[in-house]
Amino acid sequence: MTKIIALLTDFGGEDVYVGVLKGVIKGINPNVTIIDLTHEIPPQNLGKASFCLGSAFPYLPADTIYIAVVDPGVGSQRRAIALECANGAYLIGPDNGIFTGIFNQVPIVAARELSNRDYWRTLQPSYTFHGRDIFAPVGAYLASGVAFAELGKMIEVETLVRLPLPGYQVTADGIRGIIQDIDHFGNLISNIPAQMVEGKRWFVEVSGKIIESQTSYSQKNQGELLGLINSEGWVEIAVNGGKAVERLKLGLGDPILVKIEGKNIDK
Repeated sequence: MTKIIALLTDFGGEDVYVGVLKGVIKGINPNVTIIDLTHEIPPQNLGKASFCLGSAFPYLPADTIYIAVVDPGVGSQRRAIALECANGAYLIGPDNGIFTGIFNQVPIVAARELSNRDYWRTLQPSYTFHGRDIFAPVGAYLASGVAFAELGKMIEVETLVRLPLPGYQVTADGIRGIIQDIDHFGNLISNIPAQMVEGKRWFVEVSGKIIESQTSYSQKNQGELLGLINSEGWVEIAVNGGKAVERLKLGLGDPILVKIEGKNIDK
């Protein structure tokens, strides 16, 4: 039985942790295909992990098994979980809100706490490496055909931890949102969706600057600021050939205002 396992962690690339996860998975199921979504999540940054999982989810096969390990509470009383999605995907990781970005896209039809130690790597897992000792082996066994119901006791979907996600607001002066992510290129990605500005001429007001919208980075000269709709459908602030985060000195959660030229905003 061949399945895809998609990995996302904050382990980085300097240590052996990612290789160990893959070794554990392959030791149980040598035929499984492993996709590395990213291992460069900033340490313990659940918001970034949730955003990246949500961004990747539409593009992987529906029956993918996701193992996500960004786990500030490892060794505590937080639950280790496996979730079954309505589209056939499975999510494996800590119950700390890491899957919030996926929760907003697909219903969760069943949830299990990983209490069946038959599918752990060891009966005495490390207090600091549940990725190796619990999450990776469970994912590998699930990819090998072990029934989801065998993984542990059922838990109520309503009890799963979710990260708070501030929404955007339509006000008299425009659309108010926040910076929800900063990517590798230093682009500032807001939580304002594309449909709020599509077909309109719009501007971003932030840090005392008015930034014009464009359809691509190249429509501005090198070093100039611009607003645009990014590939995932969010209003983004960028610098052609530079880093908006450095230019504007903004961080996660900082506010932005989008203004529409000459039109009222539909609420």
